[in-house]
Amino acid sequence: MENDFPIKMWIDENGNVQEKEYKEVVTEKLTRTFYQQLIRIRTFDRKGISLQRQGRIGTYAPFEGQEASQVGSAMALETNDWMFPSYRDHGATMTFGHSLKNILLFWNGRNEGCIPPEGKNIFPPGIPIATQLPHAVGAAFAEKRKGSKNAAIVYFGDGATSEGDFHEGLNMASVFDAPVVFFNQNNGYAISVPMEKQMNTKTIAQKALAYDMPGVRVDGNDVFAVYAETLKALDRARSGEGPTLIEAVTWRYGAHTTADDPTKYRDQLESERRREEADPVLRVERLLKNQGWFDEQWAEEVKKQAAHEVDAAVAEMESFPPVDPNDIFDHVFAEPTWQLQEQKQQYFQAKKGVPVWNQQQ
Repeated sequence: MENDFPIKMWIDENGNVQEKEYKEVVTEKLTRTFYQQLIRIRTFDRKGISLQRQGRIGTYAPFEGQEASQVGSAMALETNDWMFPSYRDHGATMTFGHSLKNILLFWNGRNEGCIPPEGKNIFPPGIPIATQLPHAVGAAFAEKRKGSKNAAIVYFGDGATSEGDFHEGLNMASVFDAPVVFFNQNNGYAISVPMEKQMNTKTIAQKALAYDMPGVRVDGNDVFAVYAETLKALDRARSGEGPTLIEAVTWRYGAHTTADDPTKYRDQLESERRREEADPVLRVERLLKNQGWFDEQWAEEVKKQAAHEVDAAVAEMESFPPVDPNDIFDHVFAEPTWQLQEQKQQYFQAKKGVPVWNQQQ
């Protein structure tokens, strides 16, 4: 079955264009744009880890190594499309036009972090695993009912395919021919559980067969292949042909979150090898050099601009007043339930140093 879903690649690990017909798409302008976006989101990601280690934001979910999957897919979208990210897809939301300040506010525990810029259809990050998939199908089906050409993309990891929401989402999209692209980033691990221990299927793309939709595997470290396959799936959705499942095979170098220690379950030498051989940023840089488009001064300026943009967003985020813990409890229901009132009381007692077990006596 794995051979029935070959991994599609446009640019190999050494930066070489794989097929002659691809060269019309692999232009200097597009390559430079990809490079700028890849550097931009990698700079943000590294800053996010640094901020968490300094105690300036809360737990953070890094994505370094998965940049090509997020940039390539997000750049395939049109302005009025819908994006449904998981908690790890802030690189995609940045590429699609989200505010860096608001993304940082989200990781700082502020509700404002869930608000996208005016005119951008970006849903708040899905924290529970796979719950965003049915939401994406609903938005896509609504666009279809309105007669628009807008489509939706929804992001999720390999672990999400073991949740019921994954199957419900794909089934509903299939039944109603919803214009939605299911974009899976297969990093090989659902936190500490490797793919082979959570499913018997050799690929995630083959799960599309059960719902009579196309399933595609793509090299998730090849930004051009990701872009091309996502464009194709979105065009298919807009033309009324229904949903597509894309499996972007990639590798994240770091931890699941900053609260995790990947050395306990994953060989870190493998990450080092992949960084040297298959890194998505390095691959585009090699392509630029192979084509004679690389300019050292320009590349340094790209990095400086990205760092300046991220630093400015950090300064904006830190200009906000401290988070009010009352917001966690006071804006869930119009009238707080007794459980919320009890939890709120326990929280503030715990802040005063009163253990929960003493509160209950």
